[in-house]
Amino acid sequence: MSSTVDPLIPLVLLEAVRTVDLPDDAFEAEFVEELRTKRFGLSETVRAQIIRYREAVKKGQRLPFEEAAGIARLIGRRPDAEAVFRQAGRQLARVTYGRVLALSRGIIRVMPAFLARPFALGHVRHIAGRYALGTVRRVGAAVILEVRQSVTIAAAPTSAACTFYDAMLGELMRQFLGAVGMVDHVRCTSRQEGSCEWRAEWSKVRR
Repeated sequence: MSSTVDPLIPLVLLEAVRTVDLPDDAFEAEFVEELRTKRFGLSETVRAQIIRYREAVKKGQRLPFEEAAGIARLIGRRPDAEAVFRQAGRQLARVTYGRVLALSRGIIRVMPAFLARPFALGHVRHIAGRYALGTVRRVGAAVILEVRQSVTIAAAPTSAACTFYDAMLGELMRQFLGAVGMVDHVRCTSRQEGSCEWRAEWSKVRR
């Protein structure tokens, strides 16, 4: 089992907290300083950690797995934890998709679906391995993401925290292929099933 994670993981988690905690309207925006004391995502602590993680990303430094898991547990105590994890998963997908060579992204976009999918799958597999500590395989018309060492699994008493990976997989497929069908959480470590798995149907992707 890995004892470290890419710093992009804790970074997107904290950036998602900040995004969710931003003022909703102009009226709230007038009280930003007061909100900083009430909303964790607007605190100086979160700001400092985001800066630290951005530097770690630039330098390619890996961080302790438990550090990222600790942030996830902190998020898991929030009533809006599921929304935060979903935001973070989508952001992870968008950032990592953006790191794929523009030429490769363009080729995948213009290819017919039956040719684009294998190329897209290779990139999704690489991203899942590096950033989610997961594996991706194709089973018939479905793509399966399996994560045995989840950063978020102990973050909440329900499977709400698993939406981090659900959102990541769905957004990756949308970014690469333009659309995606339902992503189903078919196995969960919290149910004593050995690992977490998500299933997305390739056949539902249309170009």
